Amino acid sequence: MSKRAKRGNASPPYRRSAKRRPHWGLRILLAAAVLLGSALWIPHLVQQTNEQRAQTALQPFYDTPAGFENAAPGRVLRSEPLDVTVPAGGQAVRVLYRSEREDGTPTVSSGMVFFPAQDSNVANRPVVAWAHGTIGLGNDCAPSRSGNPLADITWLEQMLSRGWVVAATDYAGLGTAGTSRYLIGGDEARDVLNSVRAARQLDPRAGDRFGLFGHSQGGHSALWSANAAAMYAPELELVGTAAGAPAAELSQLFAEQYNGAVAWVIGPDVTVAWPEAYPNLDLSAAIGERGLRDAKQIAQECAQQSGEGALARSTLKEQYFKTNPMSLPSWQQVASEQTPPPLTPYQPLLLVQSLTDQVVLPNTTALLIQRSCAAGSTVETLWLNEITHQQTAITAGPTVVDWLGDRFEAKPAGNSCGQPLPIQPAG
Repeated sequence: MSKRAKRGNASPPYRRSAKRRPHWGLRILLAAAVLLGSALWIPHLVQQTNEQRAQTALQPFYDTPAGFENAAPGRVLRSEPLDVTVPAGGQAVRVLYRSEREDGTPTVSSGMVFFPAQDSNVANRPVVAWAHGTIGLGNDCAPSRSGNPLADITWLEQMLSRGWVVAATDYAGLGTAGTSRYLIGGDEARDVLNSVRAARQLDPRAGDRFGLFGHSQGGHSALWSANAAAMYAPELELVGTAAGAPAAELSQLFAEQYNGAVAWVIGPDVTVAWPEAYPNLDLSAAIGERGLRDAKQIAQECAQQSGEGALARSTLKEQYFKTNPMSLPSWQQVASEQTPPPLTPYQPLLLVQSLTDQVVLPNTTALLIQRSCAAGSTVETLWLNEITHQQTAITAGPTVVDWLGDRFEAKPAGNSCGQPLPIQPAG
């Protein structure tokens, strides 16, 4: 009999056990890792699935109604109660209304309208049009489609407590069909002004006097709305405009931010939106290879996701623009044309800016103030410190409410133009 036969075909039990013990330990560790990963990842997947289901359920409301182009600008096409607890006993409505491009092309915009408590019988209620900031171009980024639509309008309670109606546009193409005209002033202005018209239809007690309040991109929108109001909506009376960290001086803003993380947020939105209004804009001359490839995908991301991605790409030293776009004539032309002109002296303006803003740089707002004062505008300023870009409108909200309240009461507006600026203007 061979030695192999004498030993048998199997190894002794104790050898097998000793040999495999580390593998069982590894399996236990792997199983624990899988369970831990599942515990962390499954809730995220569930949340994503729930959000997708919510957006799918909402979609029919945002579908373009047949024959909408025959409605007058500002006409309400569809409305429904918004499932949210409104402060000060107010009510909220999700609205779809007819708007248009600056060239008259009919569009559909969605948004929200907030009403004061129903026990208030005040007629001729003031209306405030709120213009939100950069939030991404994906449909689910639209504030009226958000699971928490009141997150950035903490001042709403104070406005409703005063008996004001608040109209909050999403902008046409954001939540609705088409592409939102990001930083295209004439188009933004029509969406904002038509939201006031829509609000007045929904609340017959709303009057014809209104104020504007915008932040970041919305500051750009508010300034353009103020410029367009008298000609585009002559039936309305604008009492004042408040803009927080407005993306106004576009040439300087792009020149200073093109090689930083912010470019990965605003760059894709501009890349998607501007060519629709300016077909000859030379994208390849300004934007890097990855930016051109990923622009549409990044533009669909909402604010938090795009912001996180921008920081990650910046950490990797990746740049969205391969050169200063303001060195290119086609880009400089668009930025110049989309920079809002100064307001006339009879249009009071409140500008709010944080000196520590890393997105809309304070020296660009200083340039806006300098340019406005030189043109004879009536400008009040509120400079903040140790406040982020995202917190500017929230922090300044109570001041804006008081300032607009004085405008609705026809009190004379102050003027800061004789005061020294706390920072050297850009340029």
